[in-house]
Amino acid sequence: MNYYMAPLEGITGYLFRNAYERCFGGIDKYFTPFISPNQKRICRTRERNDVLPEHNQGMKVVPQILTNQSELFIKTVEYLNNLGYDEVNLNLGCPVGTVVSKKKGSGFLGEKEKLKEFLSEIYDSCDSKISIKTRIGLKEAEEFNELLDIFNEFPVYELIIHPRTREDYYKNKPDLVAFKKGYNCSKAKVCYNGDIFLKEDYQHLISRFPELNSIMFGRGILRYPGLVSFIKDGNVMKKETLMEFHNKIYESYKHHLYGDKTVLFKMKELWSYMIHSFQFDSGIEKRIKKAQKLLEYDDIIRELFSGYELIL
Repeated sequence: MNYYMAPLEGITGYLFRNAYERCFGGIDKYFTPFISPNQKRICRTRERNDVLPEHNQGMKVVPQILTNQSELFIKTVEYLNNLGYDEVNLNLGCPVGTVVSKKKGSGFLGEKEKLKEFLSEIYDSCDSKISIKTRIGLKEAEEFNELLDIFNEFPVYELIIHPRTREDYYKNKPDLVAFKKGYNCSKAKVCYNGDIFLKEDYQHLISRFPELNSIMFGRGILRYPGLVSFIKDGNVMKKETLMEFHNKIYESYKHHLYGDKTVLFKMKELWSYMIHSFQFDSGIEKRIKKAQKLLEYDDIIRELFSGYELIL
């Protein structure tokens, strides 16, 4: 089985990836939060830092690109080729309103003729392996039939399927009927993505699709960073390992970001997921959310690690 880490905007950047690889590992491919090129520039400074080879040593990293303009995609691939990347990923899954309104991400799924023209141009022009991360439609799961027909016209390196529509956002359960259609009918190799939070979720998926060989983990890894190791080897995450992971990210943010407020914003975003690693109560969660100073935050986190047990 191949284990991938999903790109989560604002969270799984290179500082997070480096901390995760050193504390947990076990990830075969890390997909970066998307690069969104425009006519003025390929990468913002943050995006450039995220894909610099020196920031991603010892990891297999796949940059993700978000655009609906083929010339910008092609220029971005050329830029990434020069950095040494031989694989890129096209984002057709982002459900955020500001992205969808521009017909990007999952919004591009509603523009099927333009999508087909776009894919024709990028696959004709790029030597890199191009994988696609997609939802099953903009509004209805039935859209996936036509989308699969389109994808099958091109040499898609890998099709990563999150079996929800854009309208689902992250509500409802993943549509395994639709995923089965992709699993059976895609000419490209298929990777599953969506709602693997527990080992039981993984086992249920594999029981349905025993020949599946790639799974992408997103929010499940953020909620319980030791999930992949637990699935692979039965290793229960140790509190000391989680603390080391937290501390590496925290110290990196303090080094690279300016001011208590900025650092706390990033850490609170991470804790909105990672608090679920603990048998926690609402009181400690609220105190993390309300912390205004790093010294205050430090005291709360010490109390969390000393006074609360992990869920396993």
